[in-house]
Formats: sequence, structure tokens, C-alpha cells
Amino acid sequence: MLIDRSHRGWIIGCLVVLAAATAIYVPYVRHALNGPSGGSAVGLTFGVVGFALMIFAGALGARRKVPTWQIGRGTFWMRGHIWLGLLSFPLILFHGGFRLGGPLTAVLMILFGIVIVSGILGVLLQQVMPRLMLTRVPLETVYEQIDSIVLQLRGESDELVAAACGPLLVDTPPAPAERRAGGGLVDRVGQPRSTPRAHPAPLAPTPESAVLRDAYLTEIRPFLDPLVHGNGVMLNPARAATLFRELRTALPPLLHNTVSELEATCDERRQLRDQKRLHHWLHGWLLVHIPLSLALLLLGTAHAVIALRY
Repeated sequence: MLIDRSHRGWIIGCLVVLAAATAIYVPYVRHALNGPSGGSAVGLTFGVVGFALMIFAGALGARRKVPTWQIGRGTFWMRGHIWLGLLSFPLILFHGGFRLGGPLTAVLMILFGIVIVSGILGVLLQQVMPRLMLTRVPLETVYEQIDSIVLQLRGESDELVAAACGPLLVDTPPAPAERRAGGGLVDRVGQPRSTPRAHPAPLAPTPESAVLRDAYLTEIRPFLDPLVHGNGVMLNPARAATLFRELRTALPPLLHNTVSELEATCDERRQLRDQKRLHHWLHGWLLVHIPLSLALLLLGTAHAVIALRY
């Protein structure tokens, strides 16, 4: 979720509550004979309010999982999740008097700190990554289709090079017959196209085609494998441009269009790789944030039960 003007009311409200809580906490600490205590009336109030805000923040996940819980707008819950979840942290610190206490409360505070930091990281990533994708991945496609699209690009490139150089004698697994619009194929003039490339017509064989075949099999084709994650020449745009420039110099004009098609295909493959990496960055923090948030709520409930009973 982007942080924009619609968050202003939430920010102001949370700052007001935090200021009021601080105004209560400071004189409370100064007048407490044995120091602040989570079991005192003030400390217990901070704990109850802070834990209530944590439960509200955690309810966002439950709302998403249970369709019948569609109470209020999703944007309201998301803003509340961000700002009330953030506000709960200083309130819990006030509850404990900025002390870790016993083993359970120490684990709780460590978990809480990790959850807050991971949440802040997630919000920051959501401000940066979508804009980064627009600039670095203009041919963005559906994430789940990336590997299928790469296989199709390799199959089309195999046909293209085979038409210019003869049979390649390589195993080519069947590629998807169709791809959705927005897959981002690029033609040789740099314009996106949403349909597969037409089957190329065979070209007259030339002695220089061996250079193209060798470059394709050693550098280009491995790069078009969705499972390859190495650091070959094709991963670096400058080095790739140099390779294609050298190919144009070594090959006759008849094969220049083939080289241009391969260069455009490698550029799309590079963008799809960038999209996959950025997607992992954008969503990977949830692998930390969600499980630890659930653990925090469970341990927080156990801590409240134990504190009230004993």
C-alpha cells in the first residue's frame, strides 16, 4: 500500500495518542516508588490497549482468509494494520517499563521488534518496488507465467536459429501454444507484441552461420533456460550488446535480422528475470512477518492469561 494523503488522519491520530500516552507515562514513572510495573493500574492499561491494537492489526490476515468477514473497506483495515500496529509497540514498551522482564516477556519483545522491523521494511518496499518495476521491467507479465514464457522464448529462438543455421540437434521441450497479451514480446523495432513470433522461413546457408550457431548454443540458449541463475554474458546488458555487435560484424547482412530478434528476446528474458527477483523482494518479507506475527499473538495471549491468573 502506498503511503499518500489518505494516511494523514491515521498518522495524526496515532501521534496524538502517543503524545497522550507519553504525558501519562512520564509522571507515572517519576512517582512510582519501585519503578514502573506492568501489573500496576497504569501499566496494565498500557498493556491492554497495546495488545488490543496488536489484535486489530492481526485481524487483517483473518479478514483476508475468511470471505464472510468482509467488514469495512480493505484500505481501512490496511491503514489500521500499519499505523495501529506501529502504535502498539511504544504502548507495550510503556507497559513493561522498557524492561525485558522474564524469559517469556523477553522472547515477546524480541519477536515484537522483529515483526515491527519487518513490517516497516515491507511498507518501504511497497513504496519503491512498483515504481522500480515500471522503469526496469516495462514488459511486466503475470508472475506465474514467467517460466512458461521463457520456455516459449527459447523455443521460438531455436526455430529462428535453425532456420538460419540448420538443425541444432538439441532437446526442445514443448512450449505453451499461446501466451496472454502483456507477455511482452518485442519485435526487432522495439515495439511490444502480445502474440508468438511467426515460424521463420529457412534462409540460404552461409559459411558464417557457424559463428551464429556457436554463439547461440554457448551463450544465448543457456540464458533462455528458466532454471539457469548464473552470471553469463547475457546477464550484463553492456556485455550482451558487445556480443551482438560482434555477431553483426562477423555475419553477412542476411543474418542481421536474426541477430536483432535474438537480442530483443534476450532483453525480454533479462526483464523477466528482473521481475522475478523484484517480486521475491516485494513479497519475501511476508515469510518473516506473518509467521512471527502469529507467534507473537499466541505468546501474547499466553502472557496475558498467566499474568492475570498468577
